[in-house]
Amino acid sequence: MKAMLDVSIIIPAWNEEMYIAETLKAIYRSAADKTNGFSYELIVVDDGSTDETYSRAIPWADKIVRHPFRRGKGAAMNTGSRASRGNVLVFLDADLEATAQWFPELIAPISAEQADMVIARLPAAKKRGGFGFVKMLAKHGVYRLSGFETTAPLSGQRAIQREVMERIGRVSGGFGVEVGLTIDAVKLGYRVQELMIPFAHRETGRDMQGWLHRGKQLCAVGETLWTRWTKPIC
Repeated sequence: MKAMLDVSIIIPAWNEEMYIAETLKAIYRSAADKTNGFSYELIVVDDGSTDETYSRAIPWADKIVRHPFRRGKGAAMNTGSRASRGNVLVFLDADLEATAQWFPELIAPISAEQADMVIARLPAAKKRGGFGFVKMLAKHGVYRLSGFETTAPLSGQRAIQREVMERIGRVSGGFGVEVGLTIDAVKLGYRVQELMIPFAHRETGRDMQGWLHRGKQLCAVGETLWTRWTKPIC
């Protein structure tokens, strides 16, 4: 029998005025059509945006929490978790646009009591990005520190039992947050599952902005792995 769920969908957002409204609209409509058996709330955490992210989220979000300045994705996820009421937390990127409609797929294994954390594996990117160094570091780091073989170590699209978040009690800053959550959840004995879901979001190319983004990712993932190695969760 499927469990009755109270789901909080949390969207960390920084300067996403071009994408946030379409993403929230897709979530709102999908929740209305496909969420039989659970209630939901839609929370946006505006992480110090300097554009129109806040105003464009207003028509669709149940709750918007604003940081006065940019604090990073991990902090935004923490803020959203504290502001939420659900026993299942769904974290989605703000730039999924229409593909955000697929979020119920993340919840299904939890509802069926088959997993405690579900991570989305996305289809292959259409644009040539980097050389895979960050993903390779994250993938091998997760395996060495937890024994879990992941194919989507950097995916920000995931559903998590609130119990898991509360027991972990720590969330890495920056782009290392997903890697840290996966390692800690596995180490604590929770069931982590990856699932192919056709989400699609903004891709970074091989331009200066793309290389800067991947450089920040590399540093954040490295710092997270170091922390999990030197201060493993008990």
